[in-house]
Order: sequence, then structure tokens, then C-alpha cells
Amino acid sequence: MPVQLKKSGVKMKAYLDIVRKILDKGIEKKDRTGVGTISISGTLFEHDMSDGFPLLTTKSVPLRLVASELEFFLRGISDKRWLQERDNHIWDEWCSPSIVPYSHDEETKKKMLEERDLGPIYGWQWRHFGADYKDYKTDYTGKGVDQVKRAVDLLKNNPDSRQMIVLAWNPMDVDKVIPPFCHYGFQVTVSGGKLNLMWNQRSVDVALGLPFNIASYGLLLHLLAKETGLKEGRLVGFLGDTHIYTNHVEGLKEQIKRVPKSLPKIKTNNFTSIFEWKYIDSEAENYDHHPRIKFDIAV
Repeated sequence: MPVQLKKSGVKMKAYLDIVRKILDKGIEKKDRTGVGTISISGTLFEHDMSDGFPLLTTKSVPLRLVASELEFFLRGISDKRWLQERDNHIWDEWCSPSIVPYSHDEETKKKMLEERDLGPIYGWQWRHFGADYKDYKTDYTGKGVDQVKRAVDLLKNNPDSRQMIVLAWNPMDVDKVIPPFCHYGFQVTVSGGKLNLMWNQRSVDVALGLPFNIASYGLLLHLLAKETGLKEGRLVGFLGDTHIYTNHVEGLKEQIKRVPKSLPKIKTNNFTSIFEWKYIDSEAENYDHHPRIKFDIAV
């Protein structure tokens, strides 16, 4: 007989339902990494922010890493050394394929690890879309379209707009980054005084990536709401190729046996502007979670 979840535990059931659906109905597919996946095509993640901050409780998800990556994106930085200096190593294995052509062999992996330039990745596209990328050292101030600033300006001056869209996927640059823009764009809407955020993702690593994506866009929604004085509404993810790597199956089978705990609250101190925000300003209050599950990254 299935476990009956109380309302306090249903809040992140949407994630566990996605895991179960792939384990039950997924199709085996080959993939870029060579590891192999079980995949479904097209699914939806939905969460109401009034239920709490969407940080998984069936395993630990470090908000510090999620938040420092989001600050990295919001600042439009493409130097992974910035993250490493803040003890965030989630981008260590990657680099610009224009400098080190992507490959699976150990010598190439070592070179990718040592190279600090990530190329025109997510945040750079958010803040400088259409500019000509040179390297991580170049000052791009005033270059390209600052999509985040445009979205914030619309939120403040025309909140009924349906044009508050920020894209990472740039066809001109898609071959200049690895991996190529998994979550490729987001849209913000306002309804009933609440700010909603919907993100689109072409490729979804359910074990490692999706919990980070959920928390990151949840945090972005929270910051945009603080920026505009709006209440926090719905967080929705439109997920394309949604997959579990074959070496993650056993860990996820363990995870779905765990009963979700109550979600934490998000607190941000000393907030003046989303453009001045630092990752250390935000914290998850009362974050009670099950133990960590180790999943190896597929490079």
C-alpha cells in the first residue's frame, strides 16, 4: 500500500512523480556522454511557492551551491574560477569547446578541467545576448541585449506584458558551449499580484541537474518578487528530454522510498536589488532533509 503523504509532504511530490514515471515508462537511449539513459519526452514540473521553497527534502541539495551559481549567471560571468573561489565546483569538468574540443578521453578531460573559460554560457547570454564573445577577461559592459534588465524594467513598468522572456539558447553560440544550454529560457508573468516563473529545458538530468534547476529558478522567482514587491506565485518547468542516467537508477530507487519532509522557507537579507544581490544573502530556514545520495556526473 503506498505511503499516504500529508499536505506538508506533498509539496515536492511533483519531482518524485517524474522519477517514478521515467523508471516505469522510460525508453533506453544513447546519449552524448556515452553513459546511457532511460528517457521520456515531454513532462511538466509545477510548484506553488506558497507551499515553501522548492528544495528537495528526500536528499540534501546545498542552497549555497545553487545560489552561488545563480549569482554567477546574474553577473554574466564566464570564468569558472569565480565559482571555484567560492568553493563551488559544479562547473569544474567543463570549458569552452573553442579552446579545448570536447571529448571523453582522459587527456582531454584533464585539459577541460584546467581551462577556466566556459565560453558564452547561460548568464553571459542573459546579460549580453547578441554580443561577440571574445573570452572571459573581456569587459562586455553595454554590449548585446541585457535581457534580465529588460525583464525587470517590464515587471516594474508593464507587469501585464507577455514579453518578459530571457533566452540562453543562441543559435549563433550553441556550438561554443558544453553542455549546450540545457535550460534554454524562462518567462515571467504577473497575475493577481503574484509573480510566476516558467522555465524551458531541452535536456534534463533528473538525478543531479533537475533538483538544482528547480531550486535555482525558485530562487530567481523569489529575487524577482523582492525586486518588484510582488508576491511569489507559481514555478513551472516545461521539460523536454527528461532522463535518468543508467548509473543513477539505484540511487533514485532509494530516493523515491523516502517520505518527503516539510519544505523550508527562503530568507534573503540586506536586499537592495537583484543586480547587487550576493549568494550569501539568501538562506533556507528550517531545511530538514534525508541524507545525501551520491550521483556521479556524466561528462
